[in-house]
Amino acid sequence: MTVERPPAVEADVPYQRSRLLSSIIEIATTIGMAVVLYLVITTFVVQTYQVQQVSMLDTLQPNQHLLIDKLTPRFDDYSRGDIIVFHPPDTSEGDIPYIKRIIGVGGDHVEIHDGAVWVNGAKLDEPYVNPKYKIEPGDQSSWDVPVGSLFVMGDHRNQSTDSRVFGTVPVSSVIGRAVVRIWPLDKIGILQTPTYPNVPAAGSPATTATAAP
Repeated sequence: MTVERPPAVEADVPYQRSRLLSSIIEIATTIGMAVVLYLVITTFVVQTYQVQQVSMLDTLQPNQHLLIDKLTPRFDDYSRGDIIVFHPPDTSEGDIPYIKRIIGVGGDHVEIHDGAVWVNGAKLDEPYVNPKYKIEPGDQSSWDVPVGSLFVMGDHRNQSTDSRVFGTVPVSSVIGRAVVRIWPLDKIGILQTPTYPNVPAAGSPATTATAAP
């Protein structure tokens, strides 16, 4: 008489465990690679930024979301008119990054008088500034921008804590250049950088000239 033995299932258990372990390792590896890729992109390439201040009205509104370019500034210097995000100066309260517009670069001479901004003796044409926002110099009315630093101002000139208050900003403190507005959807678009063709280059003989009042 032949006795029928039950099928052996013990041998399948290590195999099933091996498949489960492989799946876990594969998922963990995928997640790890995604995290590393995200960190690389946000550290060296691009990151998002939410506007929280009113200092850039009417160009930027609070709660709008921007893409900050962190890559090209490594190869291309910041320019007048760029909108940048930077770490706040030591004199500020809190650690929320600031967002302002570059008015002067290293070597520039910046003045504020007669309700306007002057760089290297030339009056800036600033269509992005609402005419109702008065431009006041504060305690100081002229600045020489050191090499490796930037002079920044908010477009909302009477509601902005900027270089008129805390002085120039080291380039090393800049996080990146704001390039695209991504939210809200009806405001999506590239942030245009103005040019100032009448402004002499930094370090030129006209740099130290003072505009006539």
